[in-house]
Formats: sequence, C-alpha cells, structure tokens
Amino acid sequence: MVAVDRFIENFLDACDFEEPVEATADTELQSLPQWDSLAKLAVIVLFDTEYGKAITGEDLKTAVTVGDVFRLLGD
Repeated sequence: MVAVDRFIENFLDACDFEEPVEATADTELQSLPQWDSLAKLAVIVLFDTEYGKAITGEDLKTAVTVGDVFRLLGD
C-alpha cells in the first residue's frame, strides 16, 4: 500500500503548480492554485503510470480533498 505522504508528493509533482504548494490529506482541492483541467489530467496520468490504476474525470469530481483522491487508489 502506498503511504499517503508519498502519494501527496507524487500528486504535487504531477500537478506541477507554478508556485510551491504544501498539502496534507485534508487539503481541499479547490484551495489549490491552478487546480484545473490540466492538473486533473495530470493526476489521471499519474494514477495510470505510477500506480497502474485507471481513474476518470468523474472520479475526481467526487473528490473534495487530497485524501479523497488518495482513497481512489483503493477503489
């Protein structure tokens, strides 16, 4: 199982925000700068390439926090 801290590092790297961002599992996605369609696409690619799991934009629509995205690994 992937540790949440490592997942958050991968998540932030994948989103490639212009400014450094700190996040925890409780961080709301909408509070992240540039949480937009490109960031969501990057997370979908991250799941596929890093974790071998397919998720969709619909999966991300239900996520409110970074922790919710992390929990998609277990679904």
